Amino acid sequence: MKRWWLIGLIIAIFLVMLSPLASASPDGLERVAQNEGFAELAEDAPFSVIADYLFPGIDNPALATILAGLVGVAAVFGASYALSLMFKKKA
Repeated sequence: MKRWWLIGLIIAIFLVMLSPLASASPDGLERVAQNEGFAELAEDAPFSVIADYLFPGIDNPALATILAGLVGVAAVFGASYALSLMFKKKA
């Protein structure tokens, strides 16, 4: 199948639509840091593109999360596509 990337893109977009349903509980690494008492030692990231997975300027948190996910999917897809073109074997 030559269009496997299209299936992957559709699945990624579908999962982004479900992202507002994700658990608000901390992930595994954060949970361990909290349980072991060193979470307060964490430093902020030097920069953030879309902080807390919420697209800036959108008041609805579910929509802000979906838009942030779509931007992420588009960025990863675009970078992957560009790399695939760079490394594509000439036939």
